[in-house]
Amino acid sequence: MSWESTELYYRRINEGVKAKLGGLHSAKIAMVSVDFQEIEALQHAEKWKRAGELLGQAAQKVEAAGADFLVICTNTMHKVALQIEQAIHIPILHLADATARHIKQKGMKTVGLLGTNFTMEQDFYKGRLIEKHGLKVITPALEDRQMVHRIIYEELCLGVVKDDSRAAYLRIIDDLTIQGAEGVIEGCTEITMLQLQERTDIPLFDTTTIHAQEAVFLALVI
Repeated sequence: MSWESTELYYRRINEGVKAKLGGLHSAKIAMVSVDFQEIEALQHAEKWKRAGELLGQAAQKVEAAGADFLVICTNTMHKVALQIEQAIHIPILHLADATARHIKQKGMKTVGLLGTNFTMEQDFYKGRLIEKHGLKVITPALEDRQMVHRIIYEELCLGVVKDDSRAAYLRIIDDLTIQGAEGVIEGCTEITMLQLQERTDIPLFDTTTIHAQEAVFLALVI
């Protein structure tokens, strides 16, 4: 939910529309960017209802601006997707569903999941992949989960990309494949900043790119 990943969404959606339509075409986007410091504090204080209220209010502004559907540009805050959905009348393009479609298109059934501790440990995201889409989801061991979480909040969300952090993620990805993962979900929209796919042959599912691509497709068919 940091502006670091919001910038990536904005660029990729516009690039996607230009690629499809050509010329000087760009995406029609109504965007509300929240103060991530405020959201992060609510996350770690487990005040999800209040966080959902804030995002619901932001979603209402997007709807009022004329949007046909909503994209929540963060995996973690899909924890309050239902609460946001209840605050608006337009549909939400759910990130877990978009990611699952891409995984199943590859013929995979078992995937690793990286993300915040909330995403890796709670059922709002992982459970949806399992129950709605029939996937088996593997997460790292506790110590590695904590490392993945820390790097997201203390580095990537601040625009900091470190070689040793990239190496740690690659090691964890290798460990997940040893446990049976056929591919690994980059289940935080900032993880793509590490440019991991360029450094491994293991299939990675970049949720930022996947979500942006599906948003382009949906926008052009509505």
